[in-house]
Amino acid sequence: MYELLKGLCELVGPSGFEQDVQRFIKSEIENKVDKVEVDALGNLIATIKATDPQMPSILLAAHADEIGFIVKKIEPNGTLRFEQLGGFDNRVLLAQPVTIKGAEGYIEGVIGTLAVHYVKWDDPKRITSHRDLYIDVGASSTEEVLEMGIKVGQPISYGSGLKLVGDKKRNRVVGKALDDRAGCAVLIELIKNLASNKDDKHGDIYCVFTVQEEVGLRGASVLSPGIKPDFALAVDTTPTSDTYDVLMTGTRTLGGGPCIKIADKSLIAHPLVTGLLEKVAVEQSIPYQQEIFMGIGTDAGAIHMTSTGVSSGVVSIPSRYTHTPIEIVDLDDLKNTVRLVEAFIFSSNELIGKTFLDT
Repeated sequence: MYELLKGLCELVGPSGFEQDVQRFIKSEIENKVDKVEVDALGNLIATIKATDPQMPSILLAAHADEIGFIVKKIEPNGTLRFEQLGGFDNRVLLAQPVTIKGAEGYIEGVIGTLAVHYVKWDDPKRITSHRDLYIDVGASSTEEVLEMGIKVGQPISYGSGLKLVGDKKRNRVVGKALDDRAGCAVLIELIKNLASNKDDKHGDIYCVFTVQEEVGLRGASVLSPGIKPDFALAVDTTPTSDTYDVLMTGTRTLGGGPCIKIADKSLIAHPLVTGLLEKVAVEQSIPYQQEIFMGIGTDAGAIHMTSTGVSSGVVSIPSRYTHTPIEIVDLDDLKNTVRLVEAFIFSSNELIGKTFLDT
């Protein structure tokens, strides 16, 4: 799982520029599914045909994009102005390494900052807007930047690679884009598991790696009319609440197992879905947590309101420091997320004929 996650996270793929990520995922799964297609927005849709046509069809969604930036202007001194793609806290931007997807490959740079020696002439409490910041790629002029293959409109991600954190025995990793390459890794592992055991009973499974989640759930909003699933699950990360920061409540902990979402700002999960997730978790001794957190939304928020409506839920992977270059997840939480989603799929026949009023 670590090597797969590392390969995913170290690609540049902010919202609207997910091509490298989708190509990587396609190469991992195309020989293990019945059909792979890319829709007009860029969603990668992998279909696994039913082994039992009487069982419900299920849409599983994980978003391939990450928060990032886009080159907005090249200054005469060779520095780059940029715009954000997705939600940021400007306080974390100063002095961060970044990677630009240039015409000839990836180019490393850094977001500039004042040397500490200038602070006595500055207001130390000032939070600098990203519009006042710049990226330094070591160039001295516009011409040198263009020679590097950099131009306006190219995507940028944080430049932090994925690493095992601590003494490397705790099975935890730190890096950028774990939101939601962790969910993508879960779906890839799930696809491999389903391909290796054709005797498992399930309906049609649609594993979708969506685009532009971080800028308004845009990719997910076009899925269900064409697929028409009976049920849907988003697999995403959720911020933990387990450090001693003043805002923490201790309700979502790293290593505590996947979170079964009850509600967030985009979705009140369907009780049939949450009920079955909790039931199979108990039956198969899969550690899990309940999640009510109004600070986030997921692809399920778009999916459940499209077409004629889809009974939807979310399985969330706990993550510390979300939307920063130093997100941390526990690989055991990822493995248990795979187990939980699998168990839901194989037990989904229990939902046949049931409605909202049966909960």
